Amino acid sequence: MAKFVFKMQSVLTVKEKLEDQAKQNYGAMLHLLQQEQEELEHRIKRESEYREEGRKLRESVLNITSLRENEAALKYMEQAILQQRHRVKKAESQVETARARLQEAMIERKTYEKLKEKAFEEFKKEVAKEENKETDELVSYVYGRRAMQENRS
Repeated sequence: MAKFVFKMQSVLTVKEKLEDQAKQNYGAMLHLLQQEQEELEHRIKRESEYREEGRKLRESVLNITSLRENEAALKYMEQAILQQRHRVKKAESQVETARARLQEAMIERKTYEKLKEKAFEEFKKEVAKEENKETDELVSYVYGRRAMQENRS
């Protein structure tokens, strides 16, 4: 029996590998985004702690040095939060880009899989056609032999 060979199998294999790479990249970008978001939450928490510390310092005996240190730390944390928000936005953008690439890779792979399925269906039709042809030839041969034997008798 004939063996099915998909002419574009190498292309399909490459598309599958590209999809796997896109999945890995997407996962890495999601992980990076999660890390950046956790860092942002950490910095916001630290800012809140500095604000609470500043409030307590103002309520107790005034220590100018401690108040200035607290204000400096608070300003630093506000800047750090702004920078971290930019990092989060950048990571979100990278995740979106990776998601789009993954989606494109999946569509391309599915396209080639559908082509393979159609080619396989066509192959099955051709095999069935050949089998029917062989069956018809065999039936004709057997019928012809019987007719010849009956004519000789």
